[in-house]
Amino acid sequence: MTTVFLDLDGTLTDPAEGIVTSVIHALERVGLDAPPPDTLTWVIGPPLIESFARLGVPDPVKALALYRERFAEVGLFENVPYSGVEGVLARLAAEYRLCLATAKPLVYAKRITAHFGMDRHLSAQFGPELDGARNDKGDLLAYALDQLGERAGNAVMIGDRHHDIDAARAVGMRSIAVTWGYGTPEEHRQADLVCDHLTDLPEAVARVFEGR
Repeated sequence: MTTVFLDLDGTLTDPAEGIVTSVIHALERVGLDAPPPDTLTWVIGPPLIESFARLGVPDPVKALALYRERFAEVGLFENVPYSGVEGVLARLAAEYRLCLATAKPLVYAKRITAHFGMDRHLSAQFGPELDGARNDKGDLLAYALDQLGERAGNAVMIGDRHHDIDAARAVGMRSIAVTWGYGTPEEHRQADLVCDHLTDLPEAVARVFEGR
C-alpha cells in the first residue's frame, strides 16, 4: 500500500505559540536575554537542541530540559490545527496509508494528534525518543520504512522545512513541500513538488505517484 508520511509542526498544525514561548522560558531560566518572539519562528522544525546551540546557550541539554518543563504541561496544546486539515486527512486516509513523521519527540506528538483527533487517520506515528534517538529525520524515515516493511519508492514525505526534504532524499523517497508552514521558497524548491494550499494536498500526492 502506498505510504504518505506527514510532518506535524508547520504542516498539520501551527505550533508557534507553544514552541516559541517555551524556548523563551528556557532562555530566561538559563539567564539569557531572549530575542523578540517574532524572530524565533526559525526554531520550528529543526531539533531543538541544535537551535539552542545556535542561540548561544552554553548548555543546550539543560536548556532543552527547561524547555520541556513548560512545553510538556502548557506549550503542548498552544497549538492550532490548520483550517481544513481534518477533511484533508480523511481524504488522504481513504487512498493511502498515512503516517506521522515528526522531529517532535514521539511522546509529545502522540498527545497532540490524540488531542486534536488526528490520530484516527494515522496508521502509525514516528518521532524521536526523548533521549535523542532518531533525532536525525533521515534516520527516522529509514526506521519508519523498516518498521512498515515499505519501499522508499512507494512512499512520499510531506513537510514545510528542508529537513523533511533532505530526509526524504537521504532514503530515496519523493517529497512534497508545503508553503503554509515555516520554510522558505529556497527550501521548498528542493522538493519534487510544491503545494501552496492545504486543500490541494490530495491532488499533489496523486501527482507525485503518477510517475512511479
